[in-house]
Amino acid sequence: MKNMNRREFLGTAGAFAGIMALAGCGSTGGNTASTTTAASSAAASGDMQLLTAGKLTVGTSPDFPPFENLENDEYVGLDMDLAKALADKLGLELELKNLQFDAIVPAVAAGGQVDLGISGITIEPEREEQVDFSDPYYIDDLAVVAMKDNADVTADTYADALNQAGVVIAVQSGTTGESYAQENFPNATTQPYGNATDSFAALQSGQANAVVTNKAVGAKMVADAYTDAQVIKEIATGEEYGIAVNKDNGGLLSAVNDALAELTSDGTVDELTNKYFG
Repeated sequence: MKNMNRREFLGTAGAFAGIMALAGCGSTGGNTASTTTAASSAAASGDMQLLTAGKLTVGTSPDFPPFENLENDEYVGLDMDLAKALADKLGLELELKNLQFDAIVPAVAAGGQVDLGISGITIEPEREEQVDFSDPYYIDDLAVVAMKDNADVTADTYADALNQAGVVIAVQSGTTGESYAQENFPNATTQPYGNATDSFAALQSGQANAVVTNKAVGAKMVADAYTDAQVIKEIATGEEYGIAVNKDNGGLLSAVNDALAELTSDGTVDELTNKYFG
């Protein structure tokens, strides 16, 4: 994956980001009442393909707060609320499937497992070779996180301090954070983990010198769970998050984009932004 700009937030005031083995699944009811929106009309037309009639099956990796997380076995976060709102607009029931992050795009591309991937997925060329993406719904940057008591890694010194042999940088596997660390700290060891929590746990336990992750995730993690760590540097990458759709499912892509446009114009996107980012 290459570091790149991904998409422009849909006109809102702020920045709303083993393939066959499913880690688990959950479901939540959508609004199945008929509506007259463009999105629901597209859904009713039958042009879009769904794994299960009347159901929108979404793959996500719920360990990326504030976008997706599991709390008391409930899927929560901005992306999860967006998925529910999309299902409602399309007049479909929502089913969520728990996948490791780096398995989501391949699962969408392969078909037969999920209809969409919604999990803070950056739109970038390598992924676009495998799947189509919706219009962007959020823009994020990257961040470098280190322990508060690590005086060697600061906003002024991190570029050199982390680019050293023997330094370990923890990242979530398959993310733009991993790509950035590999490209910008080539002398260090970039250590991928299956989820964001494990990468932060490695930092806290001394197995890593820093974490490179998305800015919003880094801020959430150090505020809520890893208070002995701190964001030492925000890196302006302008990453755009989109919804992954199978390349052979143009009808679903069109319906999703219609729904996103409607959710923007009716204020839902702004409400979700304010809910999670104030």
